[in-house]
Amino acid sequence: MPALARKSSRQTTKPARSSTAPANVAERQGDRVQGSIRHLVATDGPQLEPTANSLLACLKEGKQGFWLDIENPGDADYDLLEKTFKFHPLTLEDIRNRNQRPKVEEFPGYAFVVLFTAELVNELAEIREHHIYVSPQYSVHLAPSQPLAELRQRIKDNPDLTRRSLPFLFYLVVDQLVDALFPVLEQVDEATDTLEDTIIDRPDTAALTQLSDLKRTVVDLRKVLGAQRDVFQRLTTRAIGDPQDKEMSIYYRDVYDHLVRQYETVDSLRDLLASAMDVYLSTVSNRLNLRITRLTVFATLFLPLTFLTGFFGMNFAWLVGHIAPAWTFWILAVGVMAATAGAQLWYYRRLGWI
Repeated sequence: MPALARKSSRQTTKPARSSTAPANVAERQGDRVQGSIRHLVATDGPQLEPTANSLLACLKEGKQGFWLDIENPGDADYDLLEKTFKFHPLTLEDIRNRNQRPKVEEFPGYAFVVLFTAELVNELAEIREHHIYVSPQYSVHLAPSQPLAELRQRIKDNPDLTRRSLPFLFYLVVDQLVDALFPVLEQVDEATDTLEDTIIDRPDTAALTQLSDLKRTVVDLRKVLGAQRDVFQRLTTRAIGDPQDKEMSIYYRDVYDHLVRQYETVDSLRDLLASAMDVYLSTVSNRLNLRITRLTVFATLFLPLTFLTGFFGMNFAWLVGHIAPAWTFWILAVGVMAATAGAQLWYYRRLGWI
């Protein structure tokens, strides 16, 4: 039955805590506090403590497989990786720098895998980089991950989930990381639908800002998913961890299928956002044309009025002498100008300009 254990990476002189009550010790470095927690899942056999000595003894024995998950690795954890597991310094440098791309690198006795997940925060994608070492005996993951915490809980509730197989446990880990992108894509899809309605109703600068954020998110996701798809396309033809276990390529094809679906979804979202940008520009242009049309109508109304006031405002003696009664002001001036303006408004409305 798989066994789970957690332990802080800091060693003290106090008695070790029970595996059901893991220690969470914080190491203070300057003005930053960094916590390091180790989780261990054994595929079969007795439960292990995630300490350097017990792990080293297990590696030398070479019988029991396990998955070691290290959250926020500190100096003690890097010493464990370098001295106990004998991992290549270049891989440790990749973990420290965290500026890699999805990849699989094979070394004598193990493989180094880099995968990515994402979280949507304020409609911007925060990319999470995950590093995994895998061999026929162990799998080591480094990075805090809520999806993997849920996987550990599932294994705790159902120990037979791992099938007592380390390659299958590695499949569960990568499948959980890949499937964690589906909720993110659903959130982006819903935000895109809402944005399209907003653009039609109220195409303001806030909608343009939201559109730009979503386009940036889709570009980031597409960049990650394209590389991860290539990684699992390679795994479908050649299994890692246990080259003799050909069955695992079938499970990797399932993960590859999920990545293809995610990549196609991102492509469709990119097309939708491009269409949304076109709709935004068209809507803004149409509204601008409508405003210009209305301003033109009001400006045109004053053209005949300006002509009438200019004509009758000339100080010729005949005009001054003959247009004298009071009714001429109301009929010839106000009446004619009102009738002219009314006729123009009727004509413009009939044409659909106003």
